[in-house]
Amino acid sequence: MFLKTPLPFVKAFVDELNTTLETGQPGRGLSRLQRLWLAFCLTGILVTNSVCWARFERASLGAYSLAALSWIFRNAKIPWESLLQMSVTVILRKYGLTQGALAVDDSDKKRCKVTKRIFKAHTLKDKTSGGYINGQSLVLLLLVTPVVTIPVGFSFYMPDPALTAWKKADQALKTQGTPPKHRPPKPARNPAYPTKQELALHLLEEFRRDHPTIMVKMILADALYATQQFMDQASRLFGGPQVISQLRKNQNVRFRGKLIRLERYFTQSPGVPQTIKIRGEEEVRVSINSARLYIDAHHTKRFVIALAYENESESRYLVASDLSWRTLDIVQGLHPQVACRGVPGGLESE
Repeated sequence: MFLKTPLPFVKAFVDELNTTLETGQPGRGLSRLQRLWLAFCLTGILVTNSVCWARFERASLGAYSLAALSWIFRNAKIPWESLLQMSVTVILRKYGLTQGALAVDDSDKKRCKVTKRIFKAHTLKDKTSGGYINGQSLVLLLLVTPVVTIPVGFSFYMPDPALTAWKKADQALKTQGTPPKHRPPKPARNPAYPTKQELALHLLEEFRRDHPTIMVKMILADALYATQQFMDQASRLFGGPQVISQLRKNQNVRFRGKLIRLERYFTQSPGVPQTIKIRGEEEVRVSINSARLYIDAHHTKRFVIALAYENESESRYLVASDLSWRTLDIVQGLHPQVACRGVPGGLESE
């Protein structure tokens, strides 16, 4: 497909975005040329399914040159730090959205082996091959509503080089049989390299500040974020919504005055068959068992659920911060697109 002018709905979106920018930050709106450039680039992304100046040039049949497009990107005084926030504001206002669920996730993007100028590129564990690749790691924040799911924040993660070097050296000494007292102590964490949990909390705080009128009923995150600090702080940021994450099966819980593994606790009683709705409101059969347990690592009691889908031999263990929710509310909360619509066991029951 060829293009010489931006698509009409893209141009309308950019014009509305500029109006929002000028309203929120007087004097920082986009010029006519900047609006035209941004609308063309957004159209080029839709048409070519890529972010590539050369493809944009070919798609425009030379009407816009690669050099000119990239020059504006590098030199124009566009308020980049405000574009995402204002774009979200435009979409929220367009669809009349006032509430939803926030989902925290992280994603790895593979890059070339030698990347001297790509921001925060580092060695990553490749989940598919089991080896190592060079790439970038991003922490993402998504807003899930009954109408639309949109990204509302992101941040690049970079591991602390000093900690990385220490772990590698410590593992080598451990393999050689060196006792702990003869191994170098763990260095203090450099605040210039925040953890993924810290980045996620910062994104949540930014969303609360930029969109104070949005009611957040639930916060979702995977097992990496199932720490006491993250769950408690995330809940406090928004006045106490439910925070749902996932625990490892070897997590210690207190039962009858003793600490036992989470997996062992739930093997003592079988789960109850239930039917829940997932993406697209498709119904599936699951086995559910739940209890309010004292989590040793969190130093407090949490709502824990053992959940197994059909044809799964092992359960996954959900953890929730609010003990007052029903079991099915929490399970359905894993699929907020459905839960936000007010189906039985969904957000509207709270």
